[in-house]
Amino acid sequence: MDAPVATVLEIQRMSTEDGPGIRTTVFFKGCTLACAWCHNPESISRRPQVVWHDWKCIGCRTCEGVCPEEAISFDADGMTWDRHRCTACGTCTQSCPTTARERVGQEWRLDDLVREVAKDRAYFETSGGGVTASGGEPAVQAPFVEAFLARCRELGLHTALDTCGMSGTKGLIRLVEHADLVLFDLKVMDPAQHARFTGHSNAKVLANVAAVRDCIRANGHPAEMWIRTPLIPGATATDENIRDIGAFIAVNLREVVTRWELCAFNNLCADKYRRLGMPWHFADAELLSREDQLHFEAVARRSGVDPDRVLVTGPTRLEQRGAAS
Repeated sequence: MDAPVATVLEIQRMSTEDGPGIRTTVFFKGCTLACAWCHNPESISRRPQVVWHDWKCIGCRTCEGVCPEEAISFDADGMTWDRHRCTACGTCTQSCPTTARERVGQEWRLDDLVREVAKDRAYFETSGGGVTASGGEPAVQAPFVEAFLARCRELGLHTALDTCGMSGTKGLIRLVEHADLVLFDLKVMDPAQHARFTGHSNAKVLANVAAVRDCIRANGHPAEMWIRTPLIPGATATDENIRDIGAFIAVNLREVVTRWELCAFNNLCADKYRRLGMPWHFADAELLSREDQLHFEAVARRSGVDPDRVLVTGPTRLEQRGAAS
């Protein structure tokens, strides 16, 4: 019988943002939400996708000649790519001499992926790090991710699960049982606003975070839960939303949450949307200033959560300062 296979977007080594220590983060493709601010839009679809790096393209037309779907053509104005006809087979990416065309999403067998992340054991042991399963949403490929986390723990590797919480409860808990740490997103507390910005109400998300809490209470495992909230201008970054999330944590998760991380908006993903031919609602949004970040940090610390567990991370907007008079 063939070994289990998963579609992986990326394996990111030397990460310091997805749990304690130095980590190797495996980004699995496929997500149950479609957040308007998503920083990894190529992770939303479970299927492999092809992206085009226009600055690498030399106009050699090799891709046009090999595309089995005839989805690529050239004229005096340049290349035309019919993304509806494209099946992301990867033929053009294999033929492109400048790697201007890239297939994102590779299939990995379980044994191979476990061996790959285990190569970094020395970094984990010296830094207190480990392996993080992220996405997308890892629960989209739950059977594989469950087996992957279990194998990593058998090797003595610290494991973390990064989840948006929008999944079947039983499947999510099966993943949680093989994680030493759960990174759980709480983005928006108002159900209508959550649906507006992510495509779904937060009812299932809140039910699942309670289920993870109950698992920790019953088993003493996972050892920790971190809550992560993106600070998105015009969406999640409001006093009311931060107060409401803090009140929810204080009332429902007080004894299991060891860290509440406010993750500041960044716009480094703008080019990803362009390469995928997707519009981005936040293309013109500015980064938060340091003053903004400190303000939301203060709001969070006054919300009922242990203030020592609140942390703001992410880039800040460089403020223009006038010359001294």
